[in-house]
Amino acid sequence: MIEEKDADLINRYFKGDAKALEFLISRYLNQVYGFAFYLTKNSADADDITQETFVKIWKNLKKYDPAKNFKTWALTIAKNTALDFFKKKKMLNFSDFINDGDSSSLEAIPDPEPLPDELLFKKNLAQELNKIIEQLPKAAELIIKLHHQQELTFQEIAEITEQPLNTVKSRYRRALIKLRSLLIK
Repeated sequence: MIEEKDADLINRYFKGDAKALEFLISRYLNQVYGFAFYLTKNSADADDITQETFVKIWKNLKKYDPAKNFKTWALTIAKNTALDFFKKKKMLNFSDFINDGDSSSLEAIPDPEPLPDELLFKKNLAQELNKIIEQLPKAAELIIKLHHQQELTFQEIAEITEQPLNTVKSRYRRALIKLRSLLIK
């Protein structure tokens, strides 16, 4: 089932195979949660957003266009769910994530290495890199995270953030130049 395309799993679900939907959800659960956690910086809120995202996916599965990338569609729903969450909580505007401005704190990048000394070294390195990434404008920070942690293409990032592809690419290039200059300091 791992080799199956997302559209095939959806078709199997509509033919009565509930396991196909479970597999599809498990395929994207960590990515949706990671994206929600990045936006909220809170595991409980990320859990809520992730759950609500998959409920929306389930309710709107008939609207999914198999010509589109399912992961992009799912993360777009997650973004919109987070927007709704922020509006309800009146915590902050989503534009803070896509407009240039002050950076917010980032959590350490998790590392699955088994040796404790390697874990500590990589954790310290990741924290240092995150401190440097925090100095980037929000829009650049989001693009760096989506591209490197979620492994999204620039086209997928453009669709999720609803920005032109060239804007995403130029912000990414500017972010890399800025990161290099900050790393040399």
